[in-house]
This record gives sequence, structure tokens and C-alpha cells, in this order.
Amino acid sequence: MPDSFIRLSVLILALTLCLQIAACGTMPRAADGSKIEPTPGDPWEPLNRPIFLFNGSLDKVTFKPLAKGYQIIVPKVLRLGVTNFSINLRAPLNIINHFLQGKPREGLKQTGRFVMNSTFGIGGLMDVATGAGLPERKEDFGQTLAVWGVPNGPYVVVPFLGPRTLRDAVMIPLNILADPLLHYNDSSVRDKVYLVRAIDLRARLFAAETLVEGAYDRYVRIREGYLQRRQGQIDDKDADGDFDAGDASEDDDDYYDDWEDPDEGY
Repeated sequence: MPDSFIRLSVLILALTLCLQIAACGTMPRAADGSKIEPTPGDPWEPLNRPIFLFNGSLDKVTFKPLAKGYQIIVPKVLRLGVTNFSINLRAPLNIINHFLQGKPREGLKQTGRFVMNSTFGIGGLMDVATGAGLPERKEDFGQTLAVWGVPNGPYVVVPFLGPRTLRDAVMIPLNILADPLLHYNDSSVRDKVYLVRAIDLRARLFAAETLVEGAYDRYVRIREGYLQRRQGQIDDKDADGDFDAGDASEDDDDYYDDWEDPDEGY
């Protein structure tokens, strides 16, 4: 197993937490010099905002142009295959957490979905399970902790990864460990697949950019949208499965869930 990948995720998380703690005593000030009271749930905003802008600026020169080229060069049918493959690799994470949350029936359904798509769907390139009545039901370790009663904690923006609650942030390494691709020993193949998956995800987010267009404060818009969406996931209010590529509602989901705001600062 590529331990370096896990060590990197832990290092990013530890660095984020240290910076957030250091920022606690540095609150922003208004033009007259008076202190601005922190938003409840986001006491680390003074540091979250710079990280937010950093992530958006990095995206501008990396994944955004790559994703535009990907959309132009790669036919839609192939992009759909990449999307389905990525969704299928997420299945073990869903399965584990359904069982941990005391939902064995749904856990078995997700297991059946994974087996069906991995076999009849040619390794997950085709999503045959949704048509057979087995849509994806997303779960992760952060949601499991919420079900177990662990509170959100402060809102944080993780470098490179985007918005999380503190509870979800500390579960990032476990979420990564549940990805079967991580345990594939050929690093040259594994890393290329990770890159293609990331570019495909970024390309899907273009459909959701209208969510923040015209927003007076994109940081606030993304924060509130993420927190609302996240609570809906925990409450199973959005358990309609995954999507057909091109389904705008699922793109919205990815926009808030998988990236902080790859478009912030666009």
C-alpha cells in the first residue's frame, strides 16, 4: 500500500489544523479598525479565506485548463466511462459506512451494485446497476461519525481539498484508505488513473459554476451551500443515488462535496 499517500493526507490535515488554531486569535477588522465578530460555526475564517483563495488560484492554472482540454478532446461517451469508473471505485466507502451506520440492508444493496457494475459493467465503465434498481447511496466516515453523535466542529478549508467540517476533515485519511485504487501496487498506472479521475471530476463541475456566479461573497456562498448540502447528506435527504453524467443536480453535489470551490477566483 502506498503509505506515502496516506502520510501526505495526514500532513495536509495536521498543517491545516495547526494553522487554524494559530488563526483563532487573529480576527478580521472592519475599515474603522473594529473587530468583526466571527460567524458561528466558522471561527477560523481569517485563515479559511486565504486557503480558499489559494485553492481557487491553483485551480486556475492546473485543473481548470486541463478539464477544458479534456472536454474538447475526449468524446462524451469516453468521459461517461471515466465518470462511471470513478463512481464504482467509491463503492467500498459507501458499503463500509452503511454497515457502520446500522443500515445493513442498504449496505448489501450497495455491495450488489458494486459487484454488478464491476462484472457486467466491465470494471465499472458502465453503470448497469442503476437501471436495475440499485442507485448509488453515498456515505463516508464523516457521515458515520455524525450518525454516532459527533458534532460538526468548526468549518475548515483544507488546502487542495476544499471545504469540510472539522469532523469530516479528520476522517479524510480513512476515506482515502477505502479507495481500492490506493491499494494497487503499480504506482505508474495508479497515479495516471488518479489524475484522469481528478480531471474528469473538475470537468463535471463546469455545469455547476452558475451556483456562485454573481454572488456578492463567493466564500460565504460556498460555505453555506456546502454546510446545507452536507447536513442533507447526513439526514439522507438527498439519497437519490448518483447520476447520469450531465445531470446538473449531481454536478451541484460534487461542487460542494468534492472540491472547496475549484472555481473560486475564476
